[in-house]
Amino acid sequence: MNYKEKLNHISAFVFDVDGVMTDGSIILINNEMIRNMNTKDGFALQFAVKKGYKIAVITGGKDASVVSRLNYLGITDIYLDSKDKWDDLEDFLYKYGLKPHEVLYMGDDLPDYEVMNQVGIGAAPKDACPEILSIADYISPTKGGKGCVRDVIEQVLRVNGDWDYLETKDTTASI
Repeated sequence: MNYKEKLNHISAFVFDVDGVMTDGSIILINNEMIRNMNTKDGFALQFAVKKGYKIAVITGGKDASVVSRLNYLGITDIYLDSKDKWDDLEDFLYKYGLKPHEVLYMGDDLPDYEVMNQVGIGAAPKDACPEILSIADYISPTKGGKGCVRDVIEQVLRVNGDWDYLETKDTTASI
């Protein structure tokens, strides 16, 4: 089955952080890790939350600034310092009564391999490692941290008729 035929079954998204929500670069300043996240990804994430989609982040990292950014976007299901991403995904599925085929998971490296093989759609940014690219149902034309999250969210929301920001926004309201 073509990945596009599966898009309308997706009601939840799960993302890795480094290499997906970021370009994988880390800057160290006074022992604090600084990551660069894309604002277009951020818009799509918060819009999907407002539309009722469940979103989780599962990462091996444990940086408080990442949690702060994700919370700001409305994401509360954040699994830090993950040792087994499948265990964390199972917790997320159980919490919301989801089935694996209802989930789009986007990852970029070997710790994402098992999870990507067990969800409805396994997606990857175009600069993911070769092993992940070889099993991805969908490879975004965009690199990690450069809009790949927006790409997959927008595709799912469009198929489901939920990418209606301009139609639902009151354009007469004053700012």
